[in-house]
Amino acid sequence: MRSGIHPETRPVVFRDRAADALFLTRSTATASKTILWEDGVTYPLIDVEVSSASHPFYTGTARVMDSAGRVDRFERRYGRRATPRR
Repeated sequence: MRSGIHPETRPVVFRDRAADALFLTRSTATASKTILWEDGVTYPLIDVEVSSASHPFYTGTARVMDSAGRVDRFERRYGRRATPRR
């Protein structure tokens, strides 16, 4: 890697406000708040609205879309053509 062109990374704590979960990771983000972590070190704190702890896709609470029902409803509403367009 070329030196001097990459931003500096540092440990940062992200707090998911929806799930009340904390993640310690490296980031280039800056923060005005700090938090005392489990290891006794104070880290910058960034609040986020959604993370893997609260997003429906990662938690398994996502709804499965009924694509067959949508197709049937479309065909009932607009009818089915006799010959497909080319």
